[in-house]
Amino acid sequence: MPEAGALKLGKFRLRLLSDGEFRLDGGAMFGVVPKPMWERAKVPDAQNRIRMATNCLLIETGKDLVLVDTGIGDQHDAKFAAIYALDPAAVRLPASLAAAGYAPEDVTQVVLTHLHFDHCGWNTRREGERSVPTFPRARYWIEKGEVEHARAPSERDRASYFPRNWEPLFEAGQVELFENEVEVVPGVRAVKAPGHNADMCVVTLDGGGDERGVYWADLVPTVAHVPLPWIMGYDLFPMETLAQKKRWLPRAAAEGWLCIFEHDAETPLARIVEDAPGRLRAEPLASEVR
Repeated sequence: MPEAGALKLGKFRLRLLSDGEFRLDGGAMFGVVPKPMWERAKVPDAQNRIRMATNCLLIETGKDLVLVDTGIGDQHDAKFAAIYALDPAAVRLPASLAAAGYAPEDVTQVVLTHLHFDHCGWNTRREGERSVPTFPRARYWIEKGEVEHARAPSERDRASYFPRNWEPLFEAGQVELFENEVEVVPGVRAVKAPGHNADMCVVTLDGGGDERGVYWADLVPTVAHVPLPWIMGYDLFPMETLAQKKRWLPRAAAEGWLCIFEHDAETPLARIVEDAPGRLRAEPLASEVR
């Protein structure tokens, strides 16, 4: 089993796989937080955009190879690439997977936190004139309500959904739908945590004993979003986001969970510290995995 770049969490070995960076408007990323505050944490470019990572998570269980989220993908035009400042020279997810010693055929389970384009882009790849599953042997796990909404989004979030990222999976018969939560493999559980949208999930990891972790997806996209009121303007239900943060973050702090921040380009791995009730911050790990 490949070892380079791995982090042990009990019975699991974890790796962060990048699909490159992109940029989003800093004001949208921090909602009602004033710019003089958030720009100290995330420095914007001349267009007010901040760096955003695509930290996909690869979980080696000894039996299964589980991939959590699949980045942005490569089925985009030049206009899209310019809007989101995509670097054409960036290392993309298939190359990141190969660097870890694996091929797409080795992935047995793909867990999708939700179906926004920056979380499911490599679900599929182009083959001639059509899109086909990138991971041909995998079962793709998607929350049922998220699929229903993705197929009939609102005007507010329609631009976040591209059917090419999921409809070919249904055509290939590779989708496993679930409602609210599911244990994909022993110790890896997707749990609905609404707020960003109605059906987004976080992914919890139970490596055995007290070795636990969580992949926050867009509930806490970067370490700068750990403070309770630091909530994205993109969130459809910000008060639900706040309630979910109050539910999850104190527990992560109390139990010393490994926290994985999907969109943090500088600090993808950290622990949560609660200095006082409701006052939370991220403590970066001494050694990070890339």
